[in-house]
Amino acid sequence: MEKDNYEVGQNNRAPKVPRHGPGRGMRPGEKAKNFKGTWAKLLTNCKKYWGAMIFAIICAGIGTVLTLIGPDKLSKMTDLITEGVMTGIDMDGIKRIGITLICFYGCSALLSLVQNLIMGYVTQQVSKGLRSNISGKINRLPMWFYNQTSTGDVLSRVTNDVDTIAQSFNQSMGNLVTAVTLLLGSLIMMIKTNIIMTVAAILSTLLGFVFMALIMSKSQKYFARQQMHLGEINGHVEEIYAGHTVVKAYNGEKKSKEKFDKMNENLRDSAFKAQCLSGLMMPLMTFIGNLGYVVVCIVGALLVMNDKISFGVIIAFMMYVRYFTQPLSQIAQAMQALQSAAAAGERVFEFTDAEEMEDESTKTKKLNDVKGEVSFEHVKFGYKDSDKVVIHDFSAVAKPGQKVAIVGPTGAGKTTMVNLLMRFHEILDGDIKIDGVSIKDMTREEVHDQFCMVLQDTWLFEGTVRENLVYSQENVPEEKIEQACKAVGLHRFIRSLPKGYDTVLNDQVNLSQGQKQQLTIARAMIADRPMLILDEATSSVDTRTELIIQRAMDELMKGRTSFVIAHRLSTIKNADLILVLKDGDIIESGTHEELLAKKGSMRISTTASSSRRHKNKFGIRTSAPCIHLCECMQGAFL
Repeated sequence: MEKDNYEVGQNNRAPKVPRHGPGRGMRPGEKAKNFKGTWAKLLTNCKKYWGAMIFAIICAGIGTVLTLIGPDKLSKMTDLITEGVMTGIDMDGIKRIGITLICFYGCSALLSLVQNLIMGYVTQQVSKGLRSNISGKINRLPMWFYNQTSTGDVLSRVTNDVDTIAQSFNQSMGNLVTAVTLLLGSLIMMIKTNIIMTVAAILSTLLGFVFMALIMSKSQKYFARQQMHLGEINGHVEEIYAGHTVVKAYNGEKKSKEKFDKMNENLRDSAFKAQCLSGLMMPLMTFIGNLGYVVVCIVGALLVMNDKISFGVIIAFMMYVRYFTQPLSQIAQAMQALQSAAAAGERVFEFTDAEEMEDESTKTKKLNDVKGEVSFEHVKFGYKDSDKVVIHDFSAVAKPGQKVAIVGPTGAGKTTMVNLLMRFHEILDGDIKIDGVSIKDMTREEVHDQFCMVLQDTWLFEGTVRENLVYSQENVPEEKIEQACKAVGLHRFIRSLPKGYDTVLNDQVNLSQGQKQQLTIARAMIADRPMLILDEATSSVDTRTELIIQRAMDELMKGRTSFVIAHRLSTIKNADLILVLKDGDIIESGTHEELLAKKGSMRISTTASSSRRHKNKFGIRTSAPCIHLCECMQGAFL
C-alpha cells in the first residue's frame, strides 16, 4: 500500500466553545431574549392541558371575588352591631351575614384548593413531558453536539431549567391571576365604598412602594455579585476536592486555603449587602400596610365625625387596604418568576430544537453472517461548523480476522477513525464498507451491533456487577459471564465481594482503575460481536494484569477483525497491520517486522539481546526490542 493513501488531518478534536460548569442552569434574575416567543412555545407545549388551566384560572378568579365580598358583608355586620348598641342588636341579621361569610370564605378556600391541585397536576405533566422530550432528543442528537456542549450543561437543562419552568407554572400563573383579580377587585370595591378614603389609601400605599422599588434596584447588583462569588467558591471547592491528592503531593494546601479565604470573604461581603437590603423588604411591607391602616383610620374618623360614612366602612376599608397592598408584591414576584421561566424555557427549547441526526426509518439493510472485512475508501472528514478538514483522503482495507493497530501521538486522528467507523460522526466524502456494504445504507444500530468496544475511559453504571457485565443483553448464561471474568483475571476478586456478582457497585465498593478496565473488557467478551475496537484498553493496568488481559484479548480476537489503538509495544507488536499516524498523516504502515526493517521517516532501534538496555534521546533506559519514534512520535511507544 502506498503512503499517499493514508493522509489524515492534523487535528481530531472538535472546535471548542465556551462551556458552563455542571449545574449552571438559569441564574436568578436572568432574563429571556424572547419572552413572548418562549412563553408561546411553553403554552403550545401544554396545549392539551389548556382546558384544565382555564378552569383553574376561573376557580382562582371566582375564589378571589368571593374573598372581596367579605369586607362589604363585615361592614354591614359592624353597622348592625353599632346601631343595635342602644336599641338592641339584630342577632338574626348578624347570624345571616355570618353564615353568608362562612359560605363565601369556605367556597373561596375550596376553589383555591382546586386551583392548586389542578395546576400541580398540570405542572407535573408538563415537567414530565419536557424531560421526556429531552431524553428522547439526547438519543437523536449527533455526536458533534456533545463535543460542543458539556455534560453539566445538558444535565442542567433536564433538572434546573425544567424545575424553574415547573415552579413558574405551579405558583406564578395562579398567583398572578389571584393577585391581579384581588388588586382590581379591591380597587373597585374601595371606589364603590368611598372615593375619599380610596385616594388616601392609594397615596399612602404608593409612597411605600416607591421606597421599595429604590431598594430593589440597589439590591439587584449585590445579588448578582453573590451568585457570581458563589459560583466561584463552588468551583474552587469542587476542583480542590477532586484533585485533593495532587494538592497534598505538591504541598498546595496553604495556597488553596488562601484562595478560598479570599473567595469566601468576597462572598460574605456581597451576601451581607444583598441580605441586608433584602431584609428591609419585609419590614417595609409591614410599614406600608400599617401606614395604610393609620391613614384609613384617621381619614375615616374625620368622615364619621361629619356623618359622611358609617363605622363599618372603616372596618371594610382596613381589609381592602390589605387586599390592595398584598397583590402588588405578588405581581412583582410573579413577573420575575415568569421571566426566569422564559429564560429557562429558551435553554430547554434550544436543546429540543437542535439539529437531529437524519431519519433512518427507510434503511432496512442488514448484515448476515458477517465476515469482518472493513474498507476505508477515500474518506474525508471535518467537524461540523468548522471549515478545517481533519481527514483528507484515507484509504485502507482490513481483511477478515486481521488485527489492525493504529498508533501515534495525541491528536493524530486515531480515535477519529474509530468514531467514523462506528458512525458516531458522518464522513464528508468517500465511503466505509463492511463486507462490501456501505455503512451509510445501514442504520446506526445495525452498525453498532457489529462491534464491541473497550475504551480508555471506563464507565460503570449504578447496579450489580452482573448487570454491568451483561449491559443491554438478555438471557446471558452464568457460565459465559464467569468464563469472561476468569479470562481477564477478575473472577476471584468478584467472588471476594460481599455478594459476589450480585454486589451493587457504589461508593462502598472500591474498584481500582485497572479493575474497572478489566470489567469493561469482560463486558466486550460477553457481547461476542463480529468485530472489536480497543482504544487504549490496557492503559490503566499493571504489567502482570496486562499479560493476563492480552492473552484473553488474543483469544477474543481470533476470527474477529480488530482495531487496536495503543501506545504500548506489547499490545500491537503482533498486529497484522500497524498504521503509524503523525501530524495528520500516515507516515508508516506494515507489520512489526516490516516496520523494523524500514528506514527513513521512522527510526528503529533494536538489539540482538532482549536483556541489553540503552538510552533513547530523552535519556530513558528501555529494553530492546523497542520502537522509538524519537522525532516523529515523541515517545508515543515509550
